Amino acid sequence: MDTTLLPAAVRGDRQSLPPAVRDEIQALNGARPLAFTAELAWAWAVIVGVVAWAVHMQAWWASLIAVVVVATRQNVLGLLVHDQAHLLGHRGRFGDLFVNLFAAYPLLVLTVEGYAQVHLAHHRDYFTSDDPDFLRKAGEDWSIPMPAARLARIALTDVLGLNVIKLVRGKKVAADNAAFARRHKVPRWVRPAWLLALLAVLTATSSWTLFLLYWLLPLLTVFQLIVRWGALCEHKYNLAGASVADSTPLIVLSWWERLLLPNLNFAMHPYHHFFPGIAFSQLPAVHAIYRREGLIDERHVFHGYLAYLRYITRPAAAGP
Repeated sequence: MDTTLLPAAVRGDRQSLPPAVRDEIQALNGARPLAFTAELAWAWAVIVGVVAWAVHMQAWWASLIAVVVVATRQNVLGLLVHDQAHLLGHRGRFGDLFVNLFAAYPLLVLTVEGYAQVHLAHHRDYFTSDDPDFLRKAGEDWSIPMPAARLARIALTDVLGLNVIKLVRGKKVAADNAAFARRHKVPRWVRPAWLLALLAVLTATSSWTLFLLYWLLPLLTVFQLIVRWGALCEHKYNLAGASVADSTPLIVLSWWERLLLPNLNFAMHPYHHFFPGIAFSQLPAVHAIYRREGLIDERHVFHGYLAYLRYITRPAAAGP
């Protein structure tokens, strides 16, 4: 298992920045409900549009394209839940309720409050024995670099839905923690009522086939593969006690990568850990400030997913 630290691409966390720069970045803090809601609405528009197109085409290849595209937008819903866990989408009494209804509950196994328990512990206890993400992503399947054949095997088991139970159980590593309790609690009856309403609508409209083919199938297959890839792009795991800079890649995506696999600037992950109070829509502004201040080591920036894929599948002896 390779325990070599990542070459740091970003220099300077919140504490080490010059005060003026820190204040400039601090001004970007806070919820961005308009950008959040626009991204949510666009994700659903793409889902509805591609499914309607596939149904109209009545062709297997159109259905295949729809399954892949829907999975990419399911990933967007999950990333919006992530932002809401930090209260960066909608605040106030009904913020979590809104995001649960339109982003978390449709993913069937997710809630904002449940995800917040795991994810906020990851931030607080980063890469320690109390970090649930660090614990559940330990072992050879999360160790990079890895042989391309192993990565292909893992990808195949994900896309065939064989790792679904393991991945879902992994999200339950963190126990309830009062420190991460939501101020405005969503009543427990809301989620089962939402699920019953979904069942009723699917039955009344005879839409079970559409749901199984264009929602559940991508959720159990392609979506799992995308989640795996996103996690590999977040951190290099199996590095106990490592800092964010030494275990988190900075991946700058091209416009077409952001179009085909939108990730809400999640590939700019070091900034999210340095400044967890900044919404996804503001992370490019943080990156621009860091570049202006000469705090980016361009030698260690990954330009695109392919560059990062080459890095994580390189022979271990080849070095970074």
